[in-house]
Amino acid sequence: MADRYLHVTGTAPGRFLTRRLGLPQPAHLRRWSLETPSLDGPLLHLTAGPSTVTDQLGALLGRTGLEVTDNSARPAGIVVDATAVTTPAGLGDVHAALHPVIRSLAPGGRVVLLGAHPSPDDHHQAAAQQGLEGFVRSLGKEAGKGSTVQLLRIAPGSEGVTAAESTLGFLLSPKSAYVSGQVIELTAAAPGPVADRAAPLTGRTAVVTGAARGIGASVASVLARDGATVICLDVPQAQDELVRTAARLGATALPLDITAPDAADRIAAAAPEGLDILVHNAGITRDRRLANMPAERWAAVIEVNLDSVLRTTDALLKAGTLNRGGRIVATASIAGIAGNDGQTNYATSKAGIIGLVRSLAPRATAGHGITVNAVAPGFIETKMTAAVPFFIREAGRRMNSLSQGGLPVDVAEATAWFAHPASSAVNGQVLRVCGQSLLGA
Repeated sequence: MADRYLHVTGTAPGRFLTRRLGLPQPAHLRRWSLETPSLDGPLLHLTAGPSTVTDQLGALLGRTGLEVTDNSARPAGIVVDATAVTTPAGLGDVHAALHPVIRSLAPGGRVVLLGAHPSPDDHHQAAAQQGLEGFVRSLGKEAGKGSTVQLLRIAPGSEGVTAAESTLGFLLSPKSAYVSGQVIELTAAAPGPVADRAAPLTGRTAVVTGAARGIGASVASVLARDGATVICLDVPQAQDELVRTAARLGATALPLDITAPDAADRIAAAAPEGLDILVHNAGITRDRRLANMPAERWAAVIEVNLDSVLRTTDALLKAGTLNRGGRIVATASIAGIAGNDGQTNYATSKAGIIGLVRSLAPRATAGHGITVNAVAPGFIETKMTAAVPFFIREAGRRMNSLSQGGLPVDVAEATAWFAHPASSAVNGQVLRVCGQSLLGA
């Protein structure tokens, strides 16, 4: 469903009226397309205090496709290296770096702070680096004009900088339009090889569950755009729509109920050379307050959204279907982080996904060379949210720093970043694709 309020505020009378009434003024977000593959403007590279990785970081930023400078009147992006901040006094260097330039950030701009992992052995450093999280989340709510702000914690030394390339490429591009106020922690894992930067998933096979429509269809589309061979999976009842989606993408349709006992075997049979990317997107809702929720509504949501994910993932890992260097991406939700009225079953299942990611990620990497991450969508414009009552729908759209709902492609772009061969350092992360929703923030 079209966001009419967003359209009205894009007109001169709409801007005037909403400004006078003190109403939200969402900006039209610039998303990736062949015509707009990168941000429109230079990238400002700043340092908060001394840094030992300035040269390596400068070289990496030069590979983003943006013109890197240390002085720009209208930057499209700002990267502040705060990895060397170790004391509360050092936080003043962050203020000193950004205070003179934040007003000049172009509409739809990006601010990325590079920080270090808080040290368990140095509470002064830990306090300072944790302070950056509050700074980023607050600045994300101030930035306005469709701009976003993130904190990226990297591992020490040049290896940590090298490992951040795919993540900085994502955050400093139109692909991250609906991601803001996020904290991403990276390891020092070396990035995998990428033969074709324009199609980084070439030669990799992906399965996307719940792919007939909505977010799943968008995920399949973006993975195919990036070169993957895609298997679109959905329930047999959605076969007609599934076949159309697969045909449009040059993909394979696999009508299959993910809760079936033989689901993993049938997925493996559909990918005889093994899988490189497993995207768990299939999910259902059966909303009702707990006092009015019969056991079957509870059980159905837990079975589809959580139990089948655990069962299928375990079976595919055990069988060796997932190739070394592979990626598992699951779909959580901000409901699993913040809770939601009438969704105790759904929120439980999505919080369970977060638990799965945090527990399995280090073991899957150690045992199989596979990363495990999750996207946590907020209010995304789909047929499901179009059916939500008007006032609840409007609240969902406006209660975030960007004052609008996201699109399925926003979730898809985040999934493709997780799936990228160079994203080896991204592991055990839960990325909220929610425009920095006020819920659970």
